[in-house]
Amino acid sequence: MKLLRYGAPGAERPALVDASGTIRDLSGHVADLAGAALDPAALSKLADLDTASLPAVAASERLGPCVAGTGKFICIGLNYSDHAAESGMAVPPEPVIFMKASSAICGPNDDVLIPRGSEKTDWEVELGVVIGKTAKYVSEAEALDYVAGYCVSHDVSERAFQTERSGQWTKGKSCDTFGPIGPWLVTKDEITDPQNLGMWLKVNGETMQNGSTATMVYGVAFLVSYLSQFMSLHPGDVISTGTPPGVGMGMKPQRYLKPGDVVELGIEGLGTQKQTFRADA
Repeated sequence: MKLLRYGAPGAERPALVDASGTIRDLSGHVADLAGAALDPAALSKLADLDTASLPAVAASERLGPCVAGTGKFICIGLNYSDHAAESGMAVPPEPVIFMKASSAICGPNDDVLIPRGSEKTDWEVELGVVIGKTAKYVSEAEALDYVAGYCVSHDVSERAFQTERSGQWTKGKSCDTFGPIGPWLVTKDEITDPQNLGMWLKVNGETMQNGSTATMVYGVAFLVSYLSQFMSLHPGDVISTGTPPGVGMGMKPQRYLKPGDVVELGIEGLGTQKQTFRADA
C-alpha cells in the first residue's frame, strides 16, 4: 500500500492511494497513521479494505508528513561509500548516529525555510525507514519484521551550523522544515529489496544526486538491529539512512541553496517531493 496524510498542518487525515492513483480517505477506519496503526498486522487489515468504497480525496489537497507521532528522527551519517569518498572521510567502522529534531518534520511539498544566518543550506535525498512496532535487542534476521514501510526523506542540512561550530551535528540538521518526509509511506511488501532502489535529486532542474541504495555501507536490516541495541525503537520512529554523492558540500566549488531555489527528489517506488526554499522570517 501507499499510505499518506493530507490536509492542513496539524489537522492531517489518513489516506491511501488506490490502484488508479486516486487518493482515498481512511479516517473511517483508522484515526491516523501513528502508533498501533503502524503495526504490520494492523496495516494488513487496511490492505483488505475495498478501496472503491472509500471517499475520494481531491488531488489538490496538501500532503502532510506520511507518518504521525514520530518520537525519534534518527539519522545515519556517511552511510554511502561513494558519499564518504566525496566528503574526504573514511567509511566509519560502525554507523554514525545523530538525531534530527522531530519538530523539523514537514510535508513533502511544503516550503523549506532557510534559517537566519545560514550561508550553507544543503540537500540530501535519503531512504526513510518507518518503524511499525517496538523493537528492542532485535537480530538482523528479524529486524524487517519491525518495519512498517519506507518513504522518501530529505535530510536538509546547514553545513556551517553542522561542522564549523563546536558541538555535534544536530543543530545543523534540526531547523524547522529540515525534515520533509513522504509523499507516501510505502508498506514493505511493495519493496522487494530496499538495498536496490534508485534515488535522485535536482536543484532548479539540474541533477545533483543520482545514486542507489545499493551503495549503502550498512543496510536497513542491520541498522534497525544495530539501533535497537542502544534504544527501543517505537512505532512512528523514522530512520533516515544516509545519502549518495552529489551534495553541495562535496562540490568544487561548493554550492548551497538560496531563497527561490526549487529542489525535487525521489526514490524508486516511493514517490517524489518538491520544495521551494525561502528565507525564514
